[in-house]
Amino acid sequence: MPKHVVVVLSEPVKGREEEFEDWYENTHIREVLETTGWESGQRFVLTAEKGQKCPLGRLAFYEAEAENGEDVIATLDATRSARKQSDSFNRKSAGLWVFSETGQKHHRGGD
Repeated sequence: MPKHVVVVLSEPVKGREEEFEDWYENTHIREVLETTGWESGQRFVLTAEKGQKCPLGRLAFYEAEAENGEDVIATLDATRSARKQSDSFNRKSAGLWVFSETGQKHHRGGD
């Protein structure tokens, strides 16, 4: 089955950063993986940039397998009600993108 990466850029509601960080790390990623069947998820925070300004400072990166990118989004949408939502997550500014594998994974040393 084809591999995809799901990229989510987000930010907390102002003044609720601690609650956001705790919910995303300790509840949300686990629930996304359990409800969607996606393979892995990890969070990142923006620490440097060059060129085009990044619109949001928090990134979640998931790995999923599905026939196509639309199926990845459909799975996420269909399982949404099974996950706890947090008011600390600023939904108005968040964005989600699915990138589909087009080439091989390369490793240092040529593997």
